[in-house]
Amino acid sequence: MNCRGYVWVSFFCVILMLCPLTGRAEAAEDSKEQNTVSADIDVLEPEIQALKEEIVELNTLLFKLQEDLLFPEDSSVVVFLSVEGDHYFQLDSVKLTLNDQMVASYLYTDREKKALKKGGIQRLYIGNVRSGEHHLVAIFNGEGPQQVDYKRAETFSFKKEKGPVFIKLIVRDHLEMKRVEFAYETWN
Repeated sequence: MNCRGYVWVSFFCVILMLCPLTGRAEAAEDSKEQNTVSADIDVLEPEIQALKEEIVELNTLLFKLQEDLLFPEDSSVVVFLSVEGDHYFQLDSVKLTLNDQMVASYLYTDREKKALKKGGIQRLYIGNVRSGEHHLVAIFNGEGPQQVDYKRAETFSFKKEKGPVFIKLIVRDHLEMKRVEFAYETWN
């Protein structure tokens, strides 16, 4: 090998020996940058959390504003449904008409039926009506005793005055009479 060959071999050996050192230097610089970034994140963490809380608060205010605009308190009516017992009737679906206009129709899954049986209350409808007398018709479909299809329509009348009206439709077992009972409660 001539002198030039030794120079090149020596040059490559030096480079190969320095590579791990430069990698360590770069790793040290990366570590310093990560520590700096980590420190910056730690400084920003309370600010980020405060921004998250502000966003949640703004979202809540926007939701309330939307509800107030769509359903003004003076004209709003809200209809809920609850199920108390399932010995004489197992609810499958419900249709709701308000003043001869269909406003809600709901088909229940097994999971939703279980939730209602455990005391859950479902909001069936929220809307606006004028002051005065109103008629609400609920058509309940389900399974009666001995797995027989059962369909029942119930008419409920209510008077709308100033302020919101809340109506709770109740499907419950009447144990003394051994049948299902459909009732409702209203409150302002």
